[in-house]
Amino acid sequence: MRAHGWVGLGIVGAAELLLVWGESTVAGWFTPIVWTGYVLFVDALVARLTLRSYLTTDRVEGVLVALASVGCWWLFELYNAPRFWRGGVDAVGLWWQYHDLEPNLFLRRVGYDWSFATILPALFLTAAALRATLFAGARVTPWRPSPRTLGLATATGVVSVVLPLAFVSVWLVPLVWVGWALLLEPLNYRRGWPSWLADIGRGDASRLLALLASGAVCGALWEFWNYWAAARWTYTVPYLGGIRIFEMPMLGYLGFLPFALEVYAMYHWLRGRLGQHAAEPVL
Repeated sequence: MRAHGWVGLGIVGAAELLLVWGESTVAGWFTPIVWTGYVLFVDALVARLTLRSYLTTDRVEGVLVALASVGCWWLFELYNAPRFWRGGVDAVGLWWQYHDLEPNLFLRRVGYDWSFATILPALFLTAAALRATLFAGARVTPWRPSPRTLGLATATGVVSVVLPLAFVSVWLVPLVWVGWALLLEPLNYRRGWPSWLADIGRGDASRLLALLASGAVCGALWEFWNYWAAARWTYTVPYLGGIRIFEMPMLGYLGFLPFALEVYAMYHWLRGRLGQHAAEPVL
């Protein structure tokens, strides 16, 4: 494995030990630190498995994925806390809330962006590793959606992404985790950009299954590591909110699966709009 993979494992291990020992700085910045270590490790693992990764062969794409990750999650923050833009960083979220954050607002923003920049790289690299191993060669009966089906999915996606902003309600937040996939995946499919829907049309289920599994793996790790961190998030939900695994209500874990599909569609729509569609992506 590449050297940065061992560095990543070292960062994860050291961060967890220092957290247990009560080191306050690491406890406050635990999320971005531990996820940086995880990304370094999985990047090296993907390079070992596929001979490609964001830090070894596709560095420009790696930067784009990290920047898209920050932008996408700030969009989700807008859904979670529509008062954010008026009330500042302490505005209370509908679905999740942050606690014990860095008091310096500049450093707090650094912590936000650093943490957000790890989300898509972690998901995509985990999926790339799973696609090259567990789901390599996974096949299904080819299925190609009709133009009417694509149009209906896009229209449903538009409603799903607009409605939670027009009518602010915690009951509508789940639409956010599926709406952008319904809206953008058909557009990627039509343009011939990377698309798990196009894969299904060829009978290839490896990318779809890898993304779903990646959402489950990263979701479990997000909640596990978040539970022990000093600066962390908690949830307020109106349905079965008292049945929790770590801080996440049990039903909430189901959202990580479509979330992985959604951010993949969001990233490749953005990548295509920026004219990067000619190059084969890492995932």
